[in-house]
Amino acid sequence: MSATCTSCASEHENAAQDKTYRKILWFALMTNGAMFVVELVAGALGQSLSLTADAMDFFSDASNYAITLIVLGMSLSVRAKAALFKGVCMGLVGLYVFYSSVSHIVEGTIPRAEVMGIIGFMALVTNVVVALLLFNFRKGDANHQSIWICSRNDAIANIAVMMAGAGVWSSQTGWPDILVGLGIAGLGLWGATQIVRKSLSEMKVSGQS
Repeated sequence: MSATCTSCASEHENAAQDKTYRKILWFALMTNGAMFVVELVAGALGQSLSLTADAMDFFSDASNYAITLIVLGMSLSVRAKAALFKGVCMGLVGLYVFYSSVSHIVEGTIPRAEVMGIIGFMALVTNVVVALLLFNFRKGDANHQSIWICSRNDAIANIAVMMAGAGVWSSQTGWPDILVGLGIAGLGLWGATQIVRKSLSEMKVSGQS
């Protein structure tokens, strides 16, 4: 096969992959947006910090997917700047949850364990499906990496929310919920740090090219 044919075949394969990736991102955007609303309402009704933290994470992810759809196919510099913005947003979400935890600790809030368990399971199913769809696209630039990190972190957080619900039910205190909420925030901050470092590195490379 000639070099020209090889190049054409490679471009065709990349175009097909981008099309598939876009479809997955649209699915992820819609499901994460829906789960943001569900968990936000459930967190308020069930007085659960961990559900509220996970709802904010769903909102962050939905924004993440939307931005990625916009910059997909653009230059490395633009994609790196978008990833940097997403990383900063993830960090702000984590800090917000840390701030919210103070009122829960002071007020001694006891959340509704059954609400945490049911909604946590729904969120887990959603994130596992999205993570499986994105698994083959987990490598690449900062945008691809940020998408995968978000999906992976969310699945871990949902399992933790369900465990917190069991902890609240057995202990009749709000501490399991608070600890998991803080854990989700910490996981978000760690993921944000990874994304920011990767994006800054790519911005530096693109500036030198």
